[in-house]
Amino acid sequence: MFDPLQYLPILIFLFIAAGLSALFVFLPMGVSRLTGSHNPDAEKLSEYECGFPAFEDPRSQFDVRFYLVAILFIIFDLEAAFLFPWAVSLEFTGWAGWITMMTFLLELIIGFAYAWKVGALEWE
Repeated sequence: MFDPLQYLPILIFLFIAAGLSALFVFLPMGVSRLTGSHNPDAEKLSEYECGFPAFEDPRSQFDVRFYLVAILFIIFDLEAAFLFPWAVSLEFTGWAGWITMMTFLLELIIGFAYAWKVGALEWE
């Protein structure tokens, strides 16, 4: 039989999580307005991550090196993400797991050497 009181702890958890999330988002905004540190200017509102204005002609040319570096970071970050569970389970996987991971690392090292050789990591 359906008893709505069984879901009460989940609802309490959701309300607390939503409240804390709203607090972490809106409290710094309110404090910055009250203390006077909210002072936007052209420099603060400019783009700083991608290197080109976000609202331009979509057909304009832009430097793709930022995206290349981001993709390389994701690839090598995933390598580290695969190393942790492998290291924990090495006792159970044995030599087959070790050889498989060494093959994987060799492929990544070859890819890294190639990216380095063609200058993908150089920034002017």
